[in-house]
Amino acid sequence: MVMNAIQNRKSVRKYSDKVVDDNIIRQIIESGRLAPSWINVQPWKFIVVKSQELKDLLSASASFQPQVKTAHAVICCIADLDSWNKTNFGKILLQRGLDSEASETFLSSKLFNPSMLGDYEVLLRSVEQVSFAVSYMALQAQELGVGTCVVGAISNELTKKEDDYTEKVKTALGLNNRQVLVSYLTLGYEESPTVSSKIRKSFDEIVSFEKIGQRYC
Repeated sequence: MVMNAIQNRKSVRKYSDKVVDDNIIRQIIESGRLAPSWINVQPWKFIVVKSQELKDLLSASASFQPQVKTAHAVICCIADLDSWNKTNFGKILLQRGLDSEASETFLSSKLFNPSMLGDYEVLLRSVEQVSFAVSYMALQAQELGVGTCVVGAISNELTKKEDDYTEKVKTALGLNNRQVLVSYLTLGYEESPTVSSKIRKSFDEIVSFEKIGQRYC
């Protein structure tokens, strides 16, 4: 079942007027909530957008990509950098049953806590984590018959696109300066369903055994 979803998933950019039920949207987001997370920090937040006015703004921030504007709903996928601070990360560690001494070991470790290295490392780790959740949501949507498109070419702190949309979108979504909008996941039913045709590098081109360039049998 999972491999079928992986093989058939594609980026859908033309949507019909058919409504995606809220229960289905909840199932899609639930799959993201359950995605793998580094020491269970879960440095993500998701905002479901349906209003046309806000979708128009999101589309403008993505160089007016039409699928953002015409999707039934858009999930804004956000990296919450404060998830790694001592209070929030410490709470997660306590929930896992670690005592204060063991928790302090994690919190003060450069290996386990990127905030010990700096804001850039926190951003890298958080974006990595959000990408897991986005992947899970896209696959769950495929399984439920809902089309998606992951949109990462947007105005934000990562692309450093020189326009006013980064702050406009953050203000509209109520985000603070420690919350980075990483991508949009558009949701809707494909207008004219077609069979997916994936163009990917060959297995041998990307997979090695023991060291790079050595073929995996």
